[in-house]
Amino acid sequence: MPTPASHPKTTGTSGGHRVDVERGAQHVTVTIDGRVVAESTRPLLVHETGLPVRYYLPPEDVDLTLFEPTETHTVCPFKGEAAYWTYRGPAGEGTEPRPDVVWAYPQPIEKVSEIKDHLSFYDEVAKIDVAE
Repeated sequence: MPTPASHPKTTGTSGGHRVDVERGAQHVTVTIDGRVVAESTRPLLVHETGLPVRYYLPPEDVDLTLFEPTETHTVCPFKGEAAYWTYRGPAGEGTEPRPDVVWAYPQPIEKVSEIKDHLSFYDEVAKIDVAE
């Protein structure tokens, strides 16, 4: 299972590394263990050198009642400090926790300020369906 420690390491700002943010209109549906946890038609697409496109969703489009913030934080020199949440599922259902499956940048660096507080999911745990 991915953890923040498995997040690709990025160093420095040289070597042509880029991070670009694009507003999208795709219909993005995120499920974990068969349950829809997020649905949006206003994703931000983050294109970063060496990584697949990541969909960042507005917090209003994520069912945050299914998640619990963790103490985990990582730092990316191109985006800032990320905070993480663990999937807990609905209260009382005894769902298997999915640690640190979603992250956001509460105070991203200026170049990618649009992603502030938008949430993205590890696609190794969450199923992310994108329809044009």
